[in-house]
Amino acid sequence: MHKPKVMILSPALDALSGVSTHANMLLASSLAEDFDLLHFQVGSEGRQETKLQKLQRFIVSPFALGIALLRHRPHIVHLNTSLVAKAYWRDWGYLIVAKLLGAKVINQIHGGALPRAFFSGNRFLTWLLRRFVLLSDVVSVLSREECRAYAEFMPQARIVHIPNAIDPTALLGEIRSPNRARPLKLVYVGRLAREKGLFEALAALAKLHAEGRCMTLAIAGGGAAEPVLRDAVFHLGLDAVVQFLGPVFGEQKHALWRDADVFLFPTYAEGLPYALLEAMAAGTPPIACPVGAIPDVMRNEVHGLLVPVRDTQAVAAAIARLDDDRALLHCMAQAARSQVLENYTVARLAADFRHLYLAAAIKGTA
Repeated sequence: MHKPKVMILSPALDALSGVSTHANMLLASSLAEDFDLLHFQVGSEGRQETKLQKLQRFIVSPFALGIALLRHRPHIVHLNTSLVAKAYWRDWGYLIVAKLLGAKVINQIHGGALPRAFFSGNRFLTWLLRRFVLLSDVVSVLSREECRAYAEFMPQARIVHIPNAIDPTALLGEIRSPNRARPLKLVYVGRLAREKGLFEALAALAKLHAEGRCMTLAIAGGGAAEPVLRDAVFHLGLDAVVQFLGPVFGEQKHALWRDADVFLFPTYAEGLPYALLEAMAAGTPPIACPVGAIPDVMRNEVHGLLVPVRDTQAVAAAIARLDDDRALLHCMAQAARSQVLENYTVARLAADFRHLYLAAAIKGTA
């Protein structure tokens, strides 16, 4: 008996992309026991292109998908998109091609704007977005907030909530015992961008050092804001306590998580960041903002501390609290790890998508 075929669309599998990470997890998961999983590359991540080449790919890529669908005849096309303009308009073409060729479409939305806000004030474009949602056989979102928003936006559509997941195996070293004697070790892992709250984090750190507190911050990642962040570190007098590590991968990243005390992540907007799940699995409680799926994953004062967006004073107060109460930090570390192991593993992710894939492939509806 032939396995049902599923074609998963994502950027290059070796690209530095959360969607690529997600696709790799699905392709390597137990789903391969029940389905013939195929990959089709979309997007600019992992490619070296000129502007003209990008335009050419944007035009040609839906036709290339059509050829791939005619060749492989998958039962299901698994789109991975987000409500940002570039991804949305690109994936309209893929959705139309998949539906015209008779495939069921699972449209997984990885964050971005909420649907009513995406084309706020433009009736025609909002109507078009409704068609985008309704043409999909099922829409999968990362957070409960998104699930409610899409269900209210398009009640006729089938909306499901499937959070991201990780393989926590390499992160399960011994959780650090409380140690008030050593300076608190803060870490940030991710893209270096203003909207990640890094400037508020630095301002909070400067305030705490001015009060005589000793702590360090390791910043791992790359991005357009790095030169401005380095200038801010210099002007705030934090050169001795802030270290820029560049992008980290594999065991280097795992070791960084395991050695840190707190994941400093006062981001303005998110879907469900892998860095949050990795930090919690490693026993590194987060200081984060209640945006996207973050409140679904972590409860304030149980798995970490939640602070308002763009609030330097609140970030400083949260750091100071954990610096003073290492026993609380240790309890949060244990609770954070348990939360991930119980609810955010690849095994759970595979089970969720197995259900959707089987519904689409066997019953003929998603």
